[in-house]
Amino acid sequence: MNAMARGRAFALGGLVPMLVLAAAATQAMPTIFDAVLGEAGQSTVEVSTEELRRVLAEKSALVLDARPFREYAVSHIPGAVNVAPKPGVPMSMYVSDVAEIDRLVRQRKDTAIVLYCNGPYCGKSKRLAAELVAGGYTRVRRYQLGIPVWRALGGVTQIEPEGLRTVLANDRTAVVIDVREPQERQASAFPNAQPIPRSAVLEGKDVGEIKRAKDDGRLPMEDHNTRLVVIGGAVPARYVAEALAREAFHNVSYFAGSLEEARAALRP
Repeated sequence: MNAMARGRAFALGGLVPMLVLAAAATQAMPTIFDAVLGEAGQSTVEVSTEELRRVLAEKSALVLDARPFREYAVSHIPGAVNVAPKPGVPMSMYVSDVAEIDRLVRQRKDTAIVLYCNGPYCGKSKRLAAELVAGGYTRVRRYQLGIPVWRALGGVTQIEPEGLRTVLANDRTAVVIDVREPQERQASAFPNAQPIPRSAVLEGKDVGEIKRAKDDGRLPMEDHNTRLVVIGGAVPARYVAEALAREAFHNVSYFAGSLEEARAALRP
């Protein structure tokens, strides 16, 4: 090898590691949204919060809430479904009924399924995953971080009519947020609801009507764990709920039903 060739080889030898480092630098660093619990010895793999978001957006799997119906009705990840419990099982060992899931997916055992429950220490999704695998299901995964981490990472939840009825009857600390416009509220007020009209909720943090609601007492600034329930139509309610979650309120749900359905929850 002549001197020129050796020089080129040396230059390339020095360039290759630099290119590798540059390529690595352009790759996104993992974040908390990419985390999983990572327990050893599980029969099914986990999905991260980011993966679950993608599954929900693409509707690429059936997302099952593995908790009892009342918990699901009070607060569940939007897009998730719930089935009846397995008969004859004590509450301490609660597990959903695989026979109900069979009916739901029409016996298609290759259906992609993602399970979740009450977080890292909850066994409901693990028990259901084991029963599904034993029943021949081949594409079962778990979001084992569960609904507590979903909320902590800014995820909103959805409340069903039965859950709204339960909350309004039993949780005296809950704050109902009505996102309808002033003229709509004047024509048909919802009892004790705090007004935060959708049109006044701006993009960004600490701006617009949410900032004003923080300062004037409509939002519970001394307890961000307070349950916030947003009503006023599915699309505007979810928009405002997501804006509130980005303001560090950890327990935000929205009601996707009509105002008439919300009013029905007030009745005994």
